[in-house]
Amino acid sequence: MTSSWDQALTCMNVLSARSDGLGGAVIRMRAGPDRDILMRAIKGRFPSMVKITPNVDDLHLFGGVNLAGTLATGVLQHQAGILDNAQVLCLTMAERCSAALAARLGTYLDTHPSAVLLAFDEGADGDETLPSSLSERLAFQLSPEGHAPNGFDLGAGALGPIPEPNQDAIATLTHSAAVFGITSLRPPTMALRVSGILAALNGAETVDETYLSEAAALVFAQRATRLPEDAADTDATDQPETSAQDESETGPSESLPQGDLVVEAIKALLPAHILAGLGAMNTGAAGQGAGQTRIGNRRGRPLPARSGRLDGRRRLDLLPTLRAAAPWQPLRRKRWPDRAMRSHILLLPQDFRVKRYEIRSDRLIVFAVDASGSAAISRLNEAKGAIELLLGEAYAARDHVALVSFRDQGAECLLTPTRSLVQTKRKLAALPGGGGTPLAAGLQETLAIAEQGRRRGMSPIAVLVTDGKTNIALDGTANRSNAREDATRMATQLRRSGLKTLVVDIAARPQPQLRDLSQHLDARYIPLPRADAHRLTAAVSSVLDHG
Repeated sequence: MTSSWDQALTCMNVLSARSDGLGGAVIRMRAGPDRDILMRAIKGRFPSMVKITPNVDDLHLFGGVNLAGTLATGVLQHQAGILDNAQVLCLTMAERCSAALAARLGTYLDTHPSAVLLAFDEGADGDETLPSSLSERLAFQLSPEGHAPNGFDLGAGALGPIPEPNQDAIATLTHSAAVFGITSLRPPTMALRVSGILAALNGAETVDETYLSEAAALVFAQRATRLPEDAADTDATDQPETSAQDESETGPSESLPQGDLVVEAIKALLPAHILAGLGAMNTGAAGQGAGQTRIGNRRGRPLPARSGRLDGRRRLDLLPTLRAAAPWQPLRRKRWPDRAMRSHILLLPQDFRVKRYEIRSDRLIVFAVDASGSAAISRLNEAKGAIELLLGEAYAARDHVALVSFRDQGAECLLTPTRSLVQTKRKLAALPGGGGTPLAAGLQETLAIAEQGRRRGMSPIAVLVTDGKTNIALDGTANRSNAREDATRMATQLRRSGLKTLVVDIAARPQPQLRDLSQHLDARYIPLPRADAHRLTAAVSSVLDHG
């Protein structure tokens, strides 16, 4: 099997030979000596490479009016941007790249086909990744593992004429992408170009199946979301006979012959989570890593202006700027008398004051209510009364409310985010009690509702009301040990998502396992064994208001 370092070597050689339409590569690698070796080798092949960080602003990236120089000289000056000259960019800490920067870089790659972007992703886990809108435009996704081989360096092979692929090659790559669950047309197009470059680097005059297989493996393997059906593993006697007419009506099969070199080459480089049947890779749509920015769906009241740079994202607040510059005018006129003749007010960059606003988001409170038999016996009626009182407060504050119930073998969303107080109370009053406690399923449904709210610009908060006596696993089986493991795993996912959670223990006696679960959630734990609805409401309201 080809090592991950050999793959990196091949991909970098392809990009250095001809990068048209390939975009570049995502290199997922933690900082260390081996990454330094790879970086030095890349610099040797791309000496003009320019480093940028996720914090780069539009002025440095695209250029524009040099406001500081213009004010200093009194003559309009322009500042060149990084993208005006650089053809090869190195984006460090790519997992912190914002969606806005990804959109700008993606547009640049679309309009400059020969440009190359090398995104070094240092994410610690699968939740910290480069935004998919940008990674989709980069042909290669590399993850060199282990130590770099001795003498690792990129080659400098001569590139001959690139042969034109035939229709069979196009059909093979397109079909191979489909059976591995790749729906975008970009990867097959990139693989087709890579196959031609590989053939040219080896002096071949045609693109045969060997180069198609190598190109497909390099481009498709990290993008695969499923394993293809293996025709050899299916008993022909168990399948109904299909005529040629039926096949033409149902379309092509989603499986290829087992001996197909292209499919086998892709299978050989599939990441471990695909082989383990864990499904599609995380494309990072919701979370952009540690650098994720809090967004709001409403702009609040203006805040006092503060000193800042005009980088294309901030707006100048004129009156505070003039106030800051006014006391210095006599001194500046004495220092620069020639400029004082041409301008009534002498401004310097340190005078700039930028506008600020209070970014407000509608709050979404997701109530996850334990309606199992144990909770119904102990405190479900008190919990319902407390939630009704909280609903009234939420309605007065114009908060959105969602209701999740978990009992028997699963969880369900009884009420999607709404401001309707009457509808919410009706759903809550009709909430039945009894059955097992599928706590993990309740946490899973709560996370799904919260993520929906985030995509709408809301600030979700989860209130988990339960006695913590979980005994139903995620698969619906009655296994207390598996149920606790599933609940702990889901609690870790909620914590990683950044969801603020409040755990209310309504058991007759505080449950140690629920306290441990709140630690996995990084949540506030409130044991209320002897509180009525009003005291429960007061405790929860205090946390929501000051939490």
